[in-house]
Amino acid sequence: MRVFQLQGDWGIANLRRAERLRPQPGPGQILLRMLASSLNFRDLVVPERGYGQHTGTLPLIPVSDGVGEVVELGEGVSRVAVGDRVCPLFFQDWIAGEPDMARMTRSLGGPLDGTMAEFMCLSEQGVVKVPAYLSDIEAATLPCAALTAWSAVVAHGAVKPGEHVLVQGSGGVALFALAFAKLAGAHVTVISSSDEKIARLRALGADATVNYRTIPEWAKPARAFTGGRGFDHIVELGGEKTLPQSLRCIRPGGTLSMIGVLSGSALSTPLGLIITRQVRLQGITVGHRDAFEAMLAAMARHRLPVVVDRVFAFEELHESLAYLKSGAQFGKICLRH
Repeated sequence: MRVFQLQGDWGIANLRRAERLRPQPGPGQILLRMLASSLNFRDLVVPERGYGQHTGTLPLIPVSDGVGEVVELGEGVSRVAVGDRVCPLFFQDWIAGEPDMARMTRSLGGPLDGTMAEFMCLSEQGVVKVPAYLSDIEAATLPCAALTAWSAVVAHGAVKPGEHVLVQGSGGVALFALAFAKLAGAHVTVISSSDEKIARLRALGADATVNYRTIPEWAKPARAFTGGRGFDHIVELGGEKTLPQSLRCIRPGGTLSMIGVLSGSALSTPLGLIITRQVRLQGITVGHRDAFEAMLAAMARHRLPVVVDRVFAFEELHESLAYLKSGAQFGKICLRH
């Protein structure tokens, strides 16, 4: 079967097309014919061994997210049937419960082989069925971006009707967070880098927007949208450069969902803003299978749309990663197998 894999050494330049033997499912396992994959910022980090020893060993098939069709069952499989469309879980062993090292160690796309392959062999426990209303491309976007947003807004944030939520940017996680916060009945403010993107965010339901390119100190105008009270919840995706502004517009007792470090990973902000106002910093790293299935039920019930920016061919993995690195996308970047 055809795959993309990192071989010889780390670095995106060593990401190459290769051939591997088609895997065979053992007891409790299923064989998937992969239909599509989608990219996350993590897929730029893994090839550079950005997670150290937790990145895995070579050769490594990259990319964590995708969707496939069940084509073969191992002995004893009962959760899925041949012909089902399923998404692999990002964390293969996190079914439910609180996070721990065992549940958060075996992730796809590093250290486990990812979705850039014609076929994948997984435990039947490590997949979820996809709602029929979603296309293959749309379904491929769900395992990381959608579930991360759901964990932030719903599972941990417990956002309520009438609350004020701030979302940063217009990537996959941001757009899912906007959709889920609106579904919860919140007033949503989004910051973005261009007026063109802001117009599209408004069309998707954003109640208020700020262009952070033209207004780098965006905390004050954003806070004004809350009547000066501050945001109940901020979906923090920027990290180093955005966190100081977020802390200036979160309300006392509010929650900052720490998800991304797109602008850097160093902490360079007065800690007093966190302590004296009892702000909650909640780290978010995707989520478990139970939350994934709850999210899919909500999406199917409301037929929530999925925003896809561009679709590349399987062979265009390098081109798709370069586009991801540019930061020009609005929504998700996908690959059709």
